[in-house]
Amino acid sequence: MASKSKMDGSIGAKNKQKILVAAEKAFATYGFKGTSVQQIADEAELPKTNILYYFKSKQGLYVALLQDIMSLWNSRFDQVTEDDDPAESLADYIADKMTMSRTHPQASKIFAMEVLNGAPYLNKFFSNEHVAWMEGRVAILNSWIAQGRMTAVDPLYLLFHIWACTQHYADFSAQITSLRG
Repeated sequence: MASKSKMDGSIGAKNKQKILVAAEKAFATYGFKGTSVQQIADEAELPKTNILYYFKSKQGLYVALLQDIMSLWNSRFDQVTEDDDPAESLADYIADKMTMSRTHPQASKIFAMEVLNGAPYLNKFFSNEHVAWMEGRVAILNSWIAQGRMTAVDPLYLLFHIWACTQHYADFSAQITSLRG
């Protein structure tokens, strides 16, 4: 028989995951202001008190979800080094981002809404962790360029372009669906 703390941890992890899935759906549909903790609780089929136990507030849950989204996206290009093949690394990153747009379209919509609203809940992340992550990726891209292994481009704009192209499919899914039939 599992110990109580192991069972609680397992139940807690499952509950947190249910809450995050429900929150992703609600925030993607209604945005931060239009979503209530009760809506998330109803979708997760958990008491509202569970949401507040794990995340303390709607804002705490929203920030945790945004951090999960950014971690998921950044993890796809975290392990790349200056020794890796640029074409293969970039192709893999683009393929992974396309897959994420297809499998996690709500995450992209939440991120887009957050940025369109001035990124009030991402400003700290953008000015700290994300800047450090970007500087690391730019350094690798610049190294590939300096080694002659990649055409000279502005690495920052290359990353912006990759993000724009890959997230377009999720952010504008209604347009894509109607045009593709």
